[in-house]
Amino acid sequence: MKNLTLNNISKAVNGILKNSTLGDCNLEASCVEIDSRKIVEGGVFIATVGERVDGHSFIDQVASKGAIGAIVEKDIPNCPIPYILVKSSFQALKDVAAYYRSGLNIPVIGVTGSVGKTSTKEFIAGTLSAKYRVCKTQGNHNNEVGMPLTLLSIRNEHEIAVVEMGISSFGEMSRLASIAKPDTCVITNIGQCHLEFLGDRDGVLKAKTEIFEFMNPKGAVFLNGDDDKLSTVTKPHDREIVHFGMSSTNEIYAKDIVNKGLHGSDATIVMYGFNIPVHVPLPGRHMIFNAMVAAGVAKEYRLTNEEIAKGIASVEATEGRSHIIEAPKYTLIDDVSLIDDCYNANPVSMKAAIDLLNMADTRKVAILGDMFELGENERELHSEVGEYAVTHGVNLLITIGELSKRMYEGALNSMMGGNVSIYCFDTKSDAINKLPKLLQRGDSILIKASHGMHLEEVVEYLRK
Repeated sequence: MKNLTLNNISKAVNGILKNSTLGDCNLEASCVEIDSRKIVEGGVFIATVGERVDGHSFIDQVASKGAIGAIVEKDIPNCPIPYILVKSSFQALKDVAAYYRSGLNIPVIGVTGSVGKTSTKEFIAGTLSAKYRVCKTQGNHNNEVGMPLTLLSIRNEHEIAVVEMGISSFGEMSRLASIAKPDTCVITNIGQCHLEFLGDRDGVLKAKTEIFEFMNPKGAVFLNGDDDKLSTVTKPHDREIVHFGMSSTNEIYAKDIVNKGLHGSDATIVMYGFNIPVHVPLPGRHMIFNAMVAAGVAKEYRLTNEEIAKGIASVEATEGRSHIIEAPKYTLIDDVSLIDDCYNANPVSMKAAIDLLNMADTRKVAILGDMFELGENERELHSEVGEYAVTHGVNLLITIGELSKRMYEGALNSMMGGNVSIYCFDTKSDAINKLPKLLQRGDSILIKASHGMHLEEVVEYLRK
């Protein structure tokens, strides 16, 4: 890793280098990790203190694996390797990442927004992969711990990086942007998320647009032009903002859309005078938005129309993010399709997922759980989702959790007759015990809630 020597790191983190005679402090690190299990020979281990585990207890272990040094918050008696003493290991992680980023000569694309950050990141990375070797955010590494780790995963072979940036409070995006210093910025939308801390959508807009504070002043900005809040944003630097959306007033838009249900869509992306026919392999209208901005970013980095179409067609869903799981045989029931979207949830993404479920040509089942961090209107917002479900094609609604009781009530109050059944359960185990009697062969099943509900356990139960 370029310039990441213990001597340079100690300066970057304003730490005190100790035991320097026990190793070569001018040797470049092979990796920087906070998880001792990921340390390889030549790596640097950052010992953090968590709720359950104190990383300082793993110093001997990482030394035996060939670590060249560690960053610690307290002196380590008889430490077998050099170490850097700092006040805060988590702050040191950010400082190391910022220092490493400053020495990189590859472009960094920052992706944020209320809904669809991960799928948009996947579309951009997948499309760019048709031409470049891409480093991208893995899993949920999009906060003040995960994003620095993403930057520290960039290696010499990478030619471009796509970094997801997630926040929940004011000032957090500024801190992330000061580390990542994105060359290109993408904002997907402004929705009703983290309202407990950001107040309202205007607060969300203010917090998200902090990404511009540290971006490359010559870099491109891509915004959802169909979003009423983002459409008010003025250009942050010299370059004009590029807008994407369904309306032809945007610089990038889509036409000739053919819905192929759960198998995605065909469309023509129009931008800069080009018509690019594409197959969008993931279902849902929002995935067409992802394909559009991916095409725009790809054109910014000189991909041909053919490379753009090839890259978009290659994108795959990640687990927990509108991941379609189809299997002919289950031990519980046969021939069901699962839409695993249980990583996160807010009212906007809930409604988008219900719209996706509505594309199925079978009985439609929604298993929905609590949405967190919605602030003082959380009950009303849950009720709206329940109402939306029963008025937008859901045949069987199953709610799980305390807040989702309002979702159940909203659905119950909005029923207009028809073939809709509604059930409410306090816990996952209660719901799982009843699923064999509620589900039928051939069902299409959406599973969605905030990550803290851990509805992946329901997904795993059905997969088994």
